[in-house]
Amino acid sequence: MEDKNYLVVGGSSGIGLALVEQLQAGGASVWVWSRTGDALQQMDRVHHQAVDVEGDEFPVSDLPDQLDGVAYCPGTINLKPFRSLDPAQFQTDWHINVLGAVKVLQAVEKKLKKAGTASVVLFSTVAVGRGMPFHASVAAAKGAIEGLGRSLAAEWAPRIRVNIVAPSLTDTPLAERLLSSEERKKSAAERHPLKRYAQPQEIAKLALYLLGPDSQWITGQVMGIDGGLSTI
Repeated sequence: MEDKNYLVVGGSSGIGLALVEQLQAGGASVWVWSRTGDALQQMDRVHHQAVDVEGDEFPVSDLPDQLDGVAYCPGTINLKPFRSLDPAQFQTDWHINVLGAVKVLQAVEKKLKKAGTASVVLFSTVAVGRGMPFHASVAAAKGAIEGLGRSLAAEWAPRIRVNIVAPSLTDTPLAERLLSSEERKKSAAERHPLKRYAQPQEIAKLALYLLGPDSQWITGQVMGIDGGLSTI
C-alpha cells in the first residue's frame, strides 16, 4: 500500500484505530477524521483532523487530490427494549451510522474517482442478518448501511468498489459496557460458536484486505466476521 492515500473516519479508537495502524504499517498515508486524535500523535504518515460526523463541514480541501480508499467506522451500540426507544434515539443512530456515511462519501466521491480503482468499506453488524433482541435501533440503521453500500457498489462500478463488513461483538471502547465484568465476558463468548468475542485487529484485517489491491474482484458484498454467529 505504499504511495496510497486513505481516509479513515472514526479512526482514533477501536476497529478504526486498528485499521489506521495496519494501513500505516503497510506504507500508506492515512488521513483520519475523528473527534479526538490522542492515539495518533506519534504515527508517521497519519494526519488527524478534528471532525464530528454529525456536523455539516468536512475539511475536504485538506485531503490529497486522490484517495485510494475510505473506511467509515463510526457506530453506536444502543441496546434497549423496543418500548424504551423513543424516536430521538432512532434518529441519533441514523445520523451517526447512515447520514454521516452519506455526507462523507458525497464529499469525497470525486477524489475516489480520480484513483481509478478505489475502495470503500462500511460497517454493519451481525444483528441485521440475524434477529437479536434489543437491537431494533442499531439494526435498523445498519440495515440501511447495507442497502446504501450495495446501491453505491452498483452505481460506482467499475471505478469504485464498495463492501460492507458485518462483525459481531468486538472488544472496543464502544462495547465496554457489554464486557464490563468477567461474567459478561464469559456470557458474550459463549454466545459464539468459536466461544470468544472478537478483537479489533481481527475485524480491521478484513477491512484492510477489502481496501487493498488483493480484493479487486470483490464489490457489493456484506461480509460477516462474527465467530460463526450468523450461520451456525
